Amino acid sequence: MNDYYLLGRSGLRVSRLALGTMNFGVDGFHAAYGKTEEESEPIFRRYVEAGGNFIDTADFYTAGQSERILGALIAKAGNRERLVLTSKFTNTIDPTDPNASGNGRKHMVRALEESLRRLGTDHLDLYLLHTWDRIAPVEEVVQTFDDLVRAGKMRYAGLSDVPAWYATRAQSYAEAHGMTPMVTIQLPYSLKNRVIEPEFVPMAQAMGMGVTGWSPMSGGLLSGKYKRAATGAAGEGRLGNPDSPVSITEHDWRVIDGLDSVAADLGRPMSQVAINWVVTGPASPRWSSARAA
Repeated sequence: MNDYYLLGRSGLRVSRLALGTMNFGVDGFHAAYGKTEEESEPIFRRYVEAGGNFIDTADFYTAGQSERILGALIAKAGNRERLVLTSKFTNTIDPTDPNASGNGRKHMVRALEESLRRLGTDHLDLYLLHTWDRIAPVEEVVQTFDDLVRAGKMRYAGLSDVPAWYATRAQSYAEAHGMTPMVTIQLPYSLKNRVIEPEFVPMAQAMGMGVTGWSPMSGGLLSGKYKRAATGAAGEGRLGNPDSPVSITEHDWRVIDGLDSVAADLGRPMSQVAINWVVTGPASPRWSSARAA
């Protein structure tokens, strides 16, 4: 993992694989398959010892516990300046406050300050809009990103899970007004989910944004731990639960079977082949990374 790539049209060097920490923590929405700090530490340590420097979290993950655990692990390792520390805002952990969510300036500023406090740092290397809220004007988001960079609270800005037109509008507005550009767009991408290829990838290349693919194993579906069963799928994990709200289609099984065959021919784990396909395949410009979560 000692190869590093420029993220978008920037001077920021990141490892080809990012470490997603959505399951660091045992509280909140992602708690069912979460890890305690003690369980998270060897994952974090293995990643950085392999040369990884691109760490991804969000204020929403495990109700803020992901950021707190990550901050503690970084402090213990003493490697803050070697990392490209990334967090995201949009969602809320306080549903009683109407301004404690969304993409507006009030929430952006508050969310960043709270993320910095939980992470135990004075700045983020990369800060992302997590989800398009369909309300806040894109100009307000770009202006606030620029203000936060000028205030020294963050170094680079990016987007996650927004329409291609929104990303294009944000980048064009930033360029036209000499503001902080978007250096990356984070989108779901895997052998099972290739919908970003025809529109988002050419857009990102034209607009100077890196593409960071999240869930390259499609939520564990391509990990190799699930097998066909009368109830749908058998295996340890949420998809192996007969009551899982996620259904595995016949198309999904064809992808799994094909991946299994290729992995067997190569003598490699299915998960390794799935991730390698994302970072070297059709939607992988030279500046992309895959966020393994």
